[in-house]
Amino acid sequence: MNTQPIDLTRLKVLPLADRRSLTRVEDILLDPQSEPKEVSEVVQNSIDEAVSHIIEARQRDASVILMYGAHLLRNGAARILTEMMHRGWITHLATNGAGTIHDWEYAWLGRSTESVEDNVATGTFGAWDETGRNIHLALLAGALQGLGYGRSLGRFILEDGTSLPDEDHLTAMLREFPTDPMAAACADLLHTMRRHGLMSGRHEVVHAWKHGSILGQAWRLGVPVTVHPGIGYDIISCHPMFNGGVIGRAATEDFRLICGAVDKLDGGVVLSVGSAIMGPQVFEKSLSCVHNLRFQSGRPAVSDHTIYVVDLQDGGGWDWSKGEPPKTNAAYYLRFCKSFSRMGGAMHYCQSDNAAFIHRLYRGLLACSQDPAAATQ
Repeated sequence: MNTQPIDLTRLKVLPLADRRSLTRVEDILLDPQSEPKEVSEVVQNSIDEAVSHIIEARQRDASVILMYGAHLLRNGAARILTEMMHRGWITHLATNGAGTIHDWEYAWLGRSTESVEDNVATGTFGAWDETGRNIHLALLAGALQGLGYGRSLGRFILEDGTSLPDEDHLTAMLREFPTDPMAAACADLLHTMRRHGLMSGRHEVVHAWKHGSILGQAWRLGVPVTVHPGIGYDIISCHPMFNGGVIGRAATEDFRLICGAVDKLDGGVVLSVGSAIMGPQVFEKSLSCVHNLRFQSGRPAVSDHTIYVVDLQDGGGWDWSKGEPPKTNAAYYLRFCKSFSRMGGAMHYCQSDNAAFIHRLYRGLLACSQDPAAATQ
């Protein structure tokens, strides 16, 4: 077989406004002060424990890391998370590529989500011009300031676009500093500007629904947010501007950044909410990197941290707080539980609607902030 790669620059893309979007940001956003959905008594007990652990973590200035999948955003939790960041209860957020795509589309268009089955059949799934174009634009511009994926896109949303240097400046930089760490970012931007007709100067992209953006609000509040995508995983691959090098550079910076958050996790908390793949996979590698560097300098392993894993799937009928099951038990093959159970500390699995869990967690933290004695009851 003489298989050849296809030319993605020939992809035909369509205006995002022409897509039949399945969700509207104003329909899904939850009011933080509204009454949360019901959860089981077991889950509520775990939430109450998580409240105490988060308060204790912040008292000792330890990390509270939220790793979330796109459904937490799509289920309307943006305003709740904004309040939690504002009050200092979350110190770091991490999501996957899909989490950023829905985030940007809600912030710009106020709508997101498409029918995968229908649009793959017509060759239009993901082929939406503004989504791929503007996310790449944000990453290309952010790379010149050393920003990763999450902060580049958060800034782009909050500041309603970005500015690009002129081509002569980029050319001069490459000529004068060809081995500088920023040289590759300059080259990618220069190539993209020439190939896709991007002009230097201000690119105004007004985001009328910033309040529905987790990334934008995280940038405003100075809370680090990292993105951990896969090449070919996300719909921005279905665009003529698709550049795996740009995405990889941004994601590399973000992996380094989340390792920094994990290094502050002693006595801290990890919340993995609706992230069955990215969360456990990224956390185990970041923890290993932190241990590698700690041991070289004579520091101990990360300890006394607590992990809460939240998903709709059942936990295989296993009590994961007691460690992982034997290989003969089907629960052993639940990666989103097993990986976290191997990461030291205490791991708790909560089968719950993700937005309900976060909403009730917020309300519990709020009650304790108003009555500190409640945190120890």
